[in-house]
Amino acid sequence: EDSESAGAAPPPGLSSLLPPREFLRSRKGQLLLAESVLSFIIFICYIASLAASFMMAPLLEFLLALFLFFAYASKLNEKFKGVHWPLADFLRCVTAAIIYFAISIAAVSKYSDGASKAAGVFGFAATIVFAIDFYITFNDLVAFLKQGSSDSPEGHKTE
Repeated sequence: EDSESAGAAPPPGLSSLLPPREFLRSRKGQLLLAESVLSFIIFICYIASLAASFMMAPLLEFLLALFLFFAYASKLNEKFKGVHWPLADFLRCVTAAIIYFAISIAAVSKYSDGASKAAGVFGFAATIVFAIDFYITFNDLVAFLKQGSSDSPEGHKTE
């Protein structure tokens, strides 16, 4: 009986909310997890700093990264085909990288408290993570668009 119960799946509960282990080991899962963690740390740093006016950007990026993390983990991108997931993810990453770079420069140069400096340093790290993500997502987007153009009918050729 013990061998049967050891091989059985755990009962549903809190563990059913956790993403699958395969997704956590994937590159996209690790990038989204890093983006969520960095955005949350930056949000906390901005709350504790004199640059509290910058706290909305990391909060929104944290919520968006967390949403996409669970959307990809639960395979919502395969269920909802009407949304162009690679394009939405690419635009999110590009805007996040630009915004984090801009507010990090402002936080480091304009404010002198330690929390603002820490938020700026973490913001530069987040800029790099988002830039890596949008580079990888851009390659996926190009492959996605090429796949769509190869399926088009031959009537588009000029004679």
